[in-house]
This record gives sequence, C-alpha cells and structure tokens, in this order.
Amino acid sequence: MARAKLERQMARRAAAARKRRQVLAIVGIAAAVIVVGGLTGVVVWAKSGKDNGSAKAKAKPSATAAAAGSCYTKATAKSGQKLKDVGMPSNSDVPKTGTQTMTIKTNRGEIDVKLDTAKAPCNVNSFAYLASKKFFDNTTCHRLTTKASGLEVLQCGDPSGTGSGGPTYTVKDENLPTGKKPTYPAGTVAVANTGQAGSGSSQFFIVYGDSDLPASYSVIGTVSKGLDKVQAIANKGVTGANASKGDGAPKEKVKISSLRVSAPATSSPTPSTSASNKS
Repeated sequence: MARAKLERQMARRAAAARKRRQVLAIVGIAAAVIVVGGLTGVVVWAKSGKDNGSAKAKAKPSATAAAAGSCYTKATAKSGQKLKDVGMPSNSDVPKTGTQTMTIKTNRGEIDVKLDTAKAPCNVNSFAYLASKKFFDNTTCHRLTTKASGLEVLQCGDPSGTGSGGPTYTVKDENLPTGKKPTYPAGTVAVANTGQAGSGSSQFFIVYGDSDLPASYSVIGTVSKGLDKVQAIANKGVTGANASKGDGAPKEKVKISSLRVSAPATSSPTPSTSASNKS
C-alpha cells in the first residue's frame, strides 16, 4: 500500500510538472528560441529553458521589470528576440479610471475588447500607445492552442509573427487573477510574458474557452464582441510540428489589419521625452 501511494504521488508530480512546462510555452516570449518548420514559412516558438514554472521561478522579477512606481522600463533585445522600437509611453499622466474599447479588425472579422483602464492602467495605456503607432497593423496571430493542449487561447501582438517580438520596453504586472477557477474564463484578454514578473509588453492572448493558467498574466479586459470569431478560428485547428498536441499556428491564418484603442476620459497617451520614435 505504501508503494502504491508513492507511485501515485510521483505520477501526480510528473503530470503537474508537464503542465507547468506547457504553460510557459503557451503564453510568453523568451530569449532562447527554437525553429520549427512545417508551417507557412518558418515560425520561431518560445522555449521555456530551465524555468519549469515553479512558484519560485514565477516570483523572480525580470531584469527589465518596471521600477517601483513606474509603469514602463526600457528593454534591450536579447539573443533571438525581434524588438521593434516605436518609443515608450510616458510614466506620468497615465489614465487610471473608466474603460476603453480596443477594436481589432482581422481578415476573420472584428473583435472588440472592453479594456479595464481602472484595474490595469499601465497595460491599457501601453496598448493605446502602441495602437497609436500602428504597431499591431498588418501583423498575424502567431499561436493557437486547442482543447487537446489543455488550454484554449489565441495569441497575437508580435509584429515579427514569430513569438519572440515586441516593443523595446516592458510593462509592470497588474490585475492578476485571485482565487477564481478557472483563472482565465472564456472572453478574458491578458498580456503574455516570459514567465518572469514585469516582462509583459505587446503580446496578448484571447481566451476563447475556460482555461486554468498560473495567475501571472495581467488581465486587461474582456471580449465584448467577436468571441465567436475566435472560436471559429479555433475550430479549424492548428498546423505545425506540434499540431497533434493542439499547439501551433492557426490553420486558418489570422491577420490583424488594424488595432485601435478609444481615447480615455482623460488625456491620450504621450511618449516620454527621451524615447525614440522610429517606425
């Protein structure tokens, strides 16, 4: 009986470890990347490396995590990352009340997101700033996971379309889920990261089916229109080396023609005086 109990415990621990590794690979960009063929062109996927998603690893701040009181911190591209420099939002005069609307126009239909400016002011302001720079225009949603993977999310927001891109700054974590199951219900829109605190930026994921993830991803809002469009994309499945596991690029290509964020009740986002504005 003791041996049987030990074997059950070991099996549970192994299953939990596999799920943690999977989660890190699902929603995040990383310095180390591996190239996987078999997709439309060549897609670069995030690699979790030695971070197995443990509580200790999750709690460790990234080297570029925002300083106390600051929303944004300048980031330097690491090996394999493809960062696009459009400057950085100002750390002052960030709107902190009300809501805004993010309108995502794609070749598969329009998706509207109600952004919670009051609960995630830094991240919402970042998306408004990047949208004003047309950062998301003519980009693709590079990753989709289906029920076979245990998670149901569509990930977008990388101009390079590789999963390793973003702007040249990071945003502090905000509005992390607390004590709810599932942690990320259908309709949730949250910011992807590398698995380290304060490492989110432009990549975001739309949850189209209730999904349990570590409470480590900043929730910026909920889909108010077009969730059925995302679910229809998911029903077409994925393609690539890990397609049998429900993890890959959407089989039905998703291209964002434009992404815009409505103006807040206060002033619109402004760049910092020291930020460059290269496109």
